[in-house]
Amino acid sequence: MAKKMADLNYHYGLKMRLFPSSAQKRVIDNNINASRFAYNEMVAIDKELYALRQVKIPITIVQDRIEYLQRRKNNTQMLFAIHPWLAGAGVGTDVIDQARRAYQSAWRLFRQVHRSGVPVFHRKRADGSYQLPTRYTKSKIGLMEGSNRFIDKKHVVLSGLGKIRVSGSQKRLFNDAENIRVGTITIRRDATGQYFLSMQLGSDTPFAHATKPVQSAVGIDLNTENFLTDSNGIIVLNPRYYRAIKGRLAKEQRILARRRLRAKKEHRALRNAKNYQKQRVLVANLQRIVANRRNAFLHLVSTTLIKNHDLVVAEELRSKNMLRNHALAMSIADVGWRTFLSMLAYKADLYGRQFVTVDPRNTTQTCSDCGFVMSGNQKLTLADREWTCPQCGAFHIRDHNAAKNILAKGLALN
Repeated sequence: MAKKMADLNYHYGLKMRLFPSSAQKRVIDNNINASRFAYNEMVAIDKELYALRQVKIPITIVQDRIEYLQRRKNNTQMLFAIHPWLAGAGVGTDVIDQARRAYQSAWRLFRQVHRSGVPVFHRKRADGSYQLPTRYTKSKIGLMEGSNRFIDKKHVVLSGLGKIRVSGSQKRLFNDAENIRVGTITIRRDATGQYFLSMQLGSDTPFAHATKPVQSAVGIDLNTENFLTDSNGIIVLNPRYYRAIKGRLAKEQRILARRRLRAKKEHRALRNAKNYQKQRVLVANLQRIVANRRNAFLHLVSTTLIKNHDLVVAEELRSKNMLRNHALAMSIADVGWRTFLSMLAYKADLYGRQFVTVDPRNTTQTCSDCGFVMSGNQKLTLADREWTCPQCGAFHIRDHNAAKNILAKGLALN
């Protein structure tokens, strides 16, 4: 019997661009709408159940309604019976089941992390997604098996959609295709109308070969002046992709706002306002260009660091708290620190390296030569980019000194 995904030793996420036909796009759009509808149905049922349970007097009609709603909530077939358009639109039961699981996961997340909020209605948007499980016959697993599978390096077969061309970094996985299991897949449409496929992959063998030890460790200090400075004194400049198109994006967004206002004044639905939709896609394309450039840059820097060092040490960042500083919020959001640290973490596991984060307390204020901590009137401000230690006289470049202190804290943990 084949192992479950959770029991496999290694896991990997794969995202690819999909190129569906017009007929396949209609099926994808129907499934996205059905997934959102099923999720909202769960929200509505729970809201009504909550209201009914406030009735303390045991009224028969209320008790019958509660029992009916509980059956309806847990029975996918009832949803298809009540809303026959779902079957008519080619929606499968797996789509509805995955929407129900997503709703249950949202409640679990709320109970574990109260900041996430309770599940709410999902309104119709230009972008959207739905999920599908991958089913296997008997004990066969592999990229070329199952209900969602590759048939060659450029084409996949997806449940309910058939054969579709894909583009991405999937080709390198075919050397071990028979040992890689496909789990849940997500089919997504972005705001510009492009389609993407994300796959959960699992295997008992590594997805990448561990690189040879290089006997090197590095500490990195992330900052807004430069993207990062490492303990060797190497500086990676901040590309500031958002700032590069900020003016053009603001202009196009003003045009979008005017077209939205015009459509509202003429009592036309926005989905039927062609000029508004054209401008919406233009704005979404600009935002996607920024996101793609930033991700490509973060991938390049994170891969270089992991492959060239056995140990990478960074400071723990609380981006949410830092974004409350309105003077730095745009720079912090543009640089993508949280995404960068996540990349370092999973790539370290992928290539057999080590990545740790340390408490950033006093890493900037401490002399890396003698350990003296600046305090009181001597405490450094953001404007102090260079300083001299008053105790040992060592000259420091602020970010380089912080990176050396971060590395020292990381080495002390090992």
